[in-house]
Amino acid sequence: MNPQLVTQAADATHQGTLPFPEVVGLLVEGGVESYYVDYARACTVYYDGGGSSVVVPLPYEGLPVIAADFNASALVENIRDSQQKGQSHQDFSRRAMLAGVQGYHAFLRGQRVTYHGRQGDAHTEWFPGAGK
Repeated sequence: MNPQLVTQAADATHQGTLPFPEVVGLLVEGGVESYYVDYARACTVYYDGGGSSVVVPLPYEGLPVIAADFNASALVENIRDSQQKGQSHQDFSRRAMLAGVQGYHAFLRGQRVTYHGRQGDAHTEWFPGAGK
């Protein structure tokens, strides 16, 4: 895994300087197979397929407490706003936490993201254009 490309992709996500498909391209080029955004620990862990990982802190201040109950419809609305209106990752994260998302695992090879809440609730969302 190339830590410099991973950090570059993470910075672009946090600063909103690249669209999601380009960030994914950088991550794949950097050897990332999946990543986990952990709102409870305020970090993202990037994984390759061979047991290596890179941890990047989430730089956002003032994020809310993760809601106790998972609200899948609020989460889906949040996802659509990101896809269609280009909302920032910081705004997405704030809204996800208010919807009860404790974290999410993005599977780049599998082209899907699984979001989960504090009570084990989960929602899987396919990348736009990916087959189910």
